[in-house]
Amino acid sequence: MRTYHCFWLLFWAGQPHQSFLTPLSKRTSGFPEKEKVLVLSGNSRQDLHRSKRSWMWNQFFLLEEYTGTDYQYVGKLHSDQDKGDGSLKYILSGDGAGDLFIINENTGDIQATKRLDREEKPVYILRAQAINRRTGRPVEPESEFIIKIHDINDNEPMFTKDVYNASIPEMSDVGTFVVQVTATDADDPTYGNSAKVVYSILQGQPYFSVESETGIIKTALLNMDRENREQYQVVIQAKDMGGQMGGLSGTTTVNITLTDVNDNPPRFPQSTYQFRAPESTPLDSPVGRIKANDADVDENAEIEYSITEGDGYDMFGITTDKDTQEGIITVKKALDFENKNLYILKVEATNTHVDPRFLYLGPFKDSATVRIQVEDVDEPPMFSRPAYIMEVKEDVPLNSVIGTVTAQDPDAAKNPVKYSVDRHTDMDRVFNINSGNGSIFTSKPLDRETLLWHNITVIAAEINNPKQSSRVPVFIKVLDVNDNAPEFAMFYETFVCENAKAEQLIQTLSAVDKDDSYNGHQFSFSLAPEAASSSNFTLQDNRDNTAGIFTRKTRYNRHETSTYFLPVVISDNDYPIQSSTETVTIRVCACDHRGKMLSCNAEALIHPTGLSTGALIAILLCIIILLVTVVLFAALRRQRKKEPLIISKEDIRDNIVSYNDEGGGEEDTQAFDIGTLRNPEAIDDNKLRRDIVPETLFMPRRTATARDNTDVRDFINQRLKENDTDPTAPPYDSLATYAYEGNGSVAESLSSLESVTTEGDQDYDYLSDWGPRFKKLADMYGSMDSDKDS
Repeated sequence: MRTYHCFWLLFWAGQPHQSFLTPLSKRTSGFPEKEKVLVLSGNSRQDLHRSKRSWMWNQFFLLEEYTGTDYQYVGKLHSDQDKGDGSLKYILSGDGAGDLFIINENTGDIQATKRLDREEKPVYILRAQAINRRTGRPVEPESEFIIKIHDINDNEPMFTKDVYNASIPEMSDVGTFVVQVTATDADDPTYGNSAKVVYSILQGQPYFSVESETGIIKTALLNMDRENREQYQVVIQAKDMGGQMGGLSGTTTVNITLTDVNDNPPRFPQSTYQFRAPESTPLDSPVGRIKANDADVDENAEIEYSITEGDGYDMFGITTDKDTQEGIITVKKALDFENKNLYILKVEATNTHVDPRFLYLGPFKDSATVRIQVEDVDEPPMFSRPAYIMEVKEDVPLNSVIGTVTAQDPDAAKNPVKYSVDRHTDMDRVFNINSGNGSIFTSKPLDRETLLWHNITVIAAEINNPKQSSRVPVFIKVLDVNDNAPEFAMFYETFVCENAKAEQLIQTLSAVDKDDSYNGHQFSFSLAPEAASSSNFTLQDNRDNTAGIFTRKTRYNRHETSTYFLPVVISDNDYPIQSSTETVTIRVCACDHRGKMLSCNAEALIHPTGLSTGALIAILLCIIILLVTVVLFAALRRQRKKEPLIISKEDIRDNIVSYNDEGGGEEDTQAFDIGTLRNPEAIDDNKLRRDIVPETLFMPRRTATARDNTDVRDFINQRLKENDTDPTAPPYDSLATYAYEGNGSVAESLSSLESVTTEGDQDYDYLSDWGPRFKKLADMYGSMDSDKDS
């Protein structure tokens, strides 16, 4: 008989609430009536068969979240080689072996040491083996089994978002999809109803509903209006265990916003608007604003305004302010109070984006009446034309009237108007105007050839209010009269060969005329009467405004006559006929047989041997520049001002003033008394200078003595007043210099120049008491005193 060594796995069935053993593969019928075992023999696994039933066991079920104080019992390992004498040792390996799961190596009991969480790890795969404790060799092959963590309902449903945000158009139909919320449950969905989630609405009815199985939120109320309520907050609950009692639940918040649709037409808050506009309102200026209210927002509230009818349909326009959605009424044509002072308009406001779904709510437009009152203002005179064009002949006598402008006061008062010419447009004062009737007349002779058009501006102003004035341009065209004689088109100077033949053409003449001719110019050429019979040349009029000069004889001698001056009379055919006499210079020259000039008696002009014309002009320019330079230098020297004595205005302590005035000696006390500059009270007005002879004798002028503590400004003003009233004072462009240090100084004057007005020696010992700044001065004057003593 063949012997099998078996390894038994015994499962403790005494506490079915802690661990469970279930069939892995298939079962025949019913439940096992006795102990379930797994036989592992050799390298294969064989099931123990019983009559009518067969089982395969290789996994444990263990409840998660065990809360007992002892280790949780899992099962028992047993080998048929175990005699109970302790010779075998059971070893456990695999997931969590030695940490989560421990085995009693003597008895084979398996226990869980910690609380297990199926959501962290639902299945543990372990391997068991029995070895000989003495030799360490396995007595059974290693067997693998599974421990599955049995789920309990310990996780509530969790939504994917804490807060959902959704929006739907207002006025949506019932059942309109809003948003779908989703909640997940971490429990085992294959075991019981722990992970079966059911949705319900806790807040938000009767406006919205939710499908219990899908979490889809839909509208439940018809025609929800955004203008009544825009924001809704819906609370959705997700509950496991299929929503049964005892199930765990979680909630989320859904913020639902109703978006706007164009379901409200614009409406004017009032049926009539009134505005006032002065008749002087500029074109395109606003008169007033109107606004139709629309409860919608954004583009659904955009309004277009238009004037549909009224007597001011063509006088006013209306535009839409895109920012405020207001209608701006503007002036299209000039207003005139005297012509019409009241306009009535009908203004219509229409939505620009109309939704056809809501046309049944009524027309999406509204209208209002606008009354515009025109106010009278004092207007400037108005000319009868926007511009005047006048014509005048250039030979018209002075003070001849050439035209009239007319302007009237458009106001009801009809104030009188006076006219004038804007002299900025007529600087030469060629024209003038009668201020009473507006007739324009000439004040200077006219010349069409100098200026064809005169463009002046006439001003019309109210006599009672000259500020009310207007301007009009007047274009005056000067018409031509035949007042200019024709003349040569150029200066003609030609030559004739000494060997010329008779009737030989030597020059063709042409003429021009400054006057206009409507039918074209017709010039006639002839020799002057004094040269017609005695001339050596003849003139032939070609009748095409040109003429030819021909030789009358065969030969000419330059030694007899070197130059001929031929007078030619040119006449026009206009009225009155104008004519002029022009001179043609003809030189006699030596020519070759082909008629080419070789030399003339004026060879110096043709082949100059001296300085050229350009050189002479350059020399002349140099001389002129030199003369101008000398004249300018002399003028600058004459006009150059004398440099001021004191240049710096900030610091005058270190300046040295040089007068370069040599007096008449010590006895000359009248030539230049410097003491009077420092002490104005010491001036003696009765003394005259003895070193010069006065040009005109006037009575001496007594200068008022400056009072004590006189301000410098008062002192200067006093001196200016004296000079203005003094007939002996110099001209206004003379420079009068005053030096005044004021009165009341503690130190008095420090200048040694004043010593000329004092007698005797002075004691300068007090300078030593003034501090270190006056030490140098004290040493200087102290040493002077010691020198005098010695």
